[in-house]
Amino acid sequence: MAENRGDQAFLNSDATGTWLEMTYGGALSFARRRYSRDLDGVDIVVSGIPYDNAVTYRSGCRLGPRAIRAGSVQLAELKHFPFGFDPFNTLSVVDYGDAFIDPHHPTSVFDSIETHADHILDSGAMMLSLGGDHSVAYPLLKAHAKKHGPVALVQFDAHCDTWPDDGTRFDHGTMFARAAAEGIVDVKRSTQVGLRTYNSSDHGFEILTSPWVHRNGIDAAIDIVRERAGDAPVYLSFDIDGLDPAFAPGTGTPVIGGLASWQGLEFIRGLEPLHLIGMDLVEVAPAYDHAEITAIAAASIAYDWMAVVAKQRGAVPRPVGRI
Repeated sequence: MAENRGDQAFLNSDATGTWLEMTYGGALSFARRRYSRDLDGVDIVVSGIPYDNAVTYRSGCRLGPRAIRAGSVQLAELKHFPFGFDPFNTLSVVDYGDAFIDPHHPTSVFDSIETHADHILDSGAMMLSLGGDHSVAYPLLKAHAKKHGPVALVQFDAHCDTWPDDGTRFDHGTMFARAAAEGIVDVKRSTQVGLRTYNSSDHGFEILTSPWVHRNGIDAAIDIVRERAGDAPVYLSFDIDGLDPAFAPGTGTPVIGGLASWQGLEFIRGLEPLHLIGMDLVEVAPAYDHAEITAIAAASIAYDWMAVVAKQRGAVPRPVGRI
C-alpha cells in the first residue's frame, strides 16, 4: 500500500511485516522495528543497554546501541540471506528503546538493568539486548535465570571475563565468574568461543580458543557447543571483540587473532537446534569504528540470531544457489 512507506518505527501500528524505507533516511530503530512499550503478543523485544562505566581500557560503548541501530538499516530492505524469508512475517518484534540508567549512581545500575529485563521477560517476550559494555550481561543473566533457571551460557568473546571477582566490582572482565559462583550459569552446559587471552582457571567452562577454532573449523566448535548445552535454556552473549579487529575495529579492548565475520554468522546459524532464550551483543564502541564496519557486523549478527529464532518458530527457508 502506498501509505506504508517510511518511518514505520513511528507509524506502523503492527509489530510484524516490513515497509518500504529509504535506507539513507527516516526514523532509526533496530531493523526499522516499531518503537513500542506495548508488549502484548510480542515475540522479541530489542532494547539498548547504554552503559560503559565498567570498562578497563577504552570507553565509548555506551553509544553502541545507537550505532547498531544505524548499522541495521539495510537489513530490513531485503529478505534474509541465506534463508530467503522475512523474519518479521513470523515474529512480532518491537524496539523498546533503551534502558534508563543513571551512571552517577553506579550502585543502582545493575539493579536498574535487572528490573528493566524482568519487566520485558514477564511479558513472555524474548530479549535481544544491545550494549553497552559486557558487564551488562550479569544483570541480564540474573533476570533470565529467574525465569528459566540456571542457563547454559554460550559466550563469543576474545576474553574469558572470569577474572577474580570480590562480589562488589563493576568490571566487564569478572561478571561471568560471579554468575558461575552464584549458580546463575550452569558451567557444565556452557562454552566460551574465540578466547585469546589467558586466565589460570577455566571455572568449569568449556573453552574453545580462537586458535583451536582456526585449526578445527567453526563446524567443530558448533558441534561441541550443541553437545554441551543439550536441552538446557541457552543464553548467547556475543562480545563483538570475539571477531578479529580487521572485522570489528570499533571496540574498546581489541585483540588480534580473532574470528572472521563469516565465522560469527555461521556460528549463530549453527545454534538453531538449541533452546534459545535470549541474546546480548556488546562492546561496540563507534568512536573507534571505520565506515561502520563494526556496527554493521554487530547488527547483522543480531539480525541472524533473530532469523534463527524465526526459523525455529516455523519460518520456511527458500534459499537460492548453493549455500
